[in-house]
Amino acid sequence: MLTAVNITATFAVELRVDWVEQSEMERVAFRGESYIFAPHFITRYRITNNNLPEPRLRRRLRMAQEIRNIAIIAHVDHGKTTLVDEIIKQAELFRDNEDMQECLLDSNDLERERGITILSKNISVNYKGVKVNVIDTPGHSDFGGQVERVLNLADGVLLLVDAAEGPMPQTRFVLDKALELDLKPVVIINKIDKPDARPDVIHDLVFDLFVELEANDDQLDFPMLYCSGKDGWADTVLDGPRDSMLPLMDAVLEHIPAPKVNEGPVQMQVTSIDYNDYVGRIGVGRVYRGTLNTKQPLMHIRRDGTLEQTRIKKLFTFEGLGRNEVEEVPCGDLCAIVGIPDIDIGDCITDFETPESLPPIHIDEPTLSMTFSVNDSPFYGQDGKYVTSRHLRERLLKETERDVALRVEETGGDSFRVSGRGVLHLSILIETMRREGFEMSVAQPQVIFKEKHGKKEEPIEILHIDVPDEFAGKVIELAGTRKGEMVDMDQHGLRKTIRFQIPTRGLIGLRSRMLTASAGEAIVTHRFLQYEPHKGAIQQRNNGVLISQGKGAAVAFAIDGLQQRGIFFVNPGEECYEGMIVAEHCLDKDLVVNMQKAKQLTNVRASGTDRAMKIAPAQVKSLEEALEYIAADELVEITPHNIRMRKKMLTENERKRFSRQKES
Repeated sequence: MLTAVNITATFAVELRVDWVEQSEMERVAFRGESYIFAPHFITRYRITNNNLPEPRLRRRLRMAQEIRNIAIIAHVDHGKTTLVDEIIKQAELFRDNEDMQECLLDSNDLERERGITILSKNISVNYKGVKVNVIDTPGHSDFGGQVERVLNLADGVLLLVDAAEGPMPQTRFVLDKALELDLKPVVIINKIDKPDARPDVIHDLVFDLFVELEANDDQLDFPMLYCSGKDGWADTVLDGPRDSMLPLMDAVLEHIPAPKVNEGPVQMQVTSIDYNDYVGRIGVGRVYRGTLNTKQPLMHIRRDGTLEQTRIKKLFTFEGLGRNEVEEVPCGDLCAIVGIPDIDIGDCITDFETPESLPPIHIDEPTLSMTFSVNDSPFYGQDGKYVTSRHLRERLLKETERDVALRVEETGGDSFRVSGRGVLHLSILIETMRREGFEMSVAQPQVIFKEKHGKKEEPIEILHIDVPDEFAGKVIELAGTRKGEMVDMDQHGLRKTIRFQIPTRGLIGLRSRMLTASAGEAIVTHRFLQYEPHKGAIQQRNNGVLISQGKGAAVAFAIDGLQQRGIFFVNPGEECYEGMIVAEHCLDKDLVVNMQKAKQLTNVRASGTDRAMKIAPAQVKSLEEALEYIAADELVEITPHNIRMRKKMLTENERKRFSRQKES
């Protein structure tokens, strides 16, 4: 495909071509220079040139490149990243001799292991000469703040909906934000290849969702496509040829508006932050007015309204899978700027002589906090490379440079209060630090309360559970014990979709219980709704724990004798220490046990003493499960190779003394 090259902004304004021959005409002469054009360019005026043939096809051509900015939004696991993979593949951004891995944009190790998108990513593809900036967004509610911000970069959205599951909680959340910003939606019913797909029903549910969110007439007239991102096809009709993604790209060019070109002094707003150890903070945003140039003096307007003169050291646009350094970026395009060390979300880069800020971008307040502290267990320093409070402080403060939704404050001594959007948000940080060689102890997640009119308020969330019919009763009962109020129930096939309003406190540890109660069949998702008055006490854990009495390797003989007392978290041979949690007790109180008790070796043999040991495998908890499991007087010890649960006070005498003081 021939595309326009070497066209400056001035040239784009001065040169317009009206009707030219598509089949014969490939170049236009202007001021002695020859420029290549593509037959879809839109133009305004006729050029008189004896060398031009008589027009026969009457195609309108434009020399300046068109732009489309689209964000792909959906509920978690509805196929956003897989769809982007197919767009990349069919745009031929890789050479034939290069291998392309699945979920290419999920480049982070944790993203690939968990199969989720954590950070929004930008790519661009050139289709019919139009530069299409594609923004892949996270689907999990803990990263919803990123979605809200990057939607400011787009002029339209591709809303993906699973052909079997239909609209889910995060679907409602992201669509509501897109409609508020008056973005043009294109609805894609994805995963049509599923055996339980019900596209007609899902179409009606999506339309009902638009009506509920009070979409205007133009937004209600949304184009609909059917798609299978896995198989690499999209079409406007259900029984179409199913051979490529081209119908989707055509729909983008047809329905998503080009960015509005605003002439005047430059205005650019930062919507997300990247970080590089060599150049520091990188501001990613969109040029809303004028042309951003590295040579012109600029004004940096911070979120608090303060002004500071600045210059950009480097300027990048998104080209294919990477970034391309340029000297200027036109209005409507996305870019990344380097050279402003304290740049932040919502900051504006404007003309020096006529500084004018844009409306501020809202950054979500945290709803959950955890206390990070230095690891003080008997195994301190055995695994980790970074173990001191200085290491911990530097790493947490560095993370705030990258993640603006994170809050870090020192609470005295060797501990830090870290606040974020949810358990997943903070556990991703902990897992990243663990792999970097950090050791730490983390306390039970705490919900952040607010005071309003003298009353205590707490965050309330919408809990969405998709479960087989036979387990619906158990799910409703579990949610009820956590102060959940059922607001809706739908039947589809052999499954029920149940929605609750539940305090964030009630969600801690609930997902694992739901999965256990439903034999692993439940699909549990949630999103923040609002703050409401405090709902009262919620019982988090019914069972006590078994605590190791001494230090040393766990002995199979001891575990065998204690198996009826509870479910063990350690296998024979694992190192334990005094105060370490080794199992869940079958009763509602804690019990100290001797994990190092060995069988007495004598020359006496009897059938009762020589029975064969049958030890059940340990129930190994993931990081999130451990964080949700622990009680207020317990910690999770995190090292590069181990995740252990322990009591804050390791010795039994300390715990008894503290308990007596608390009672008195």
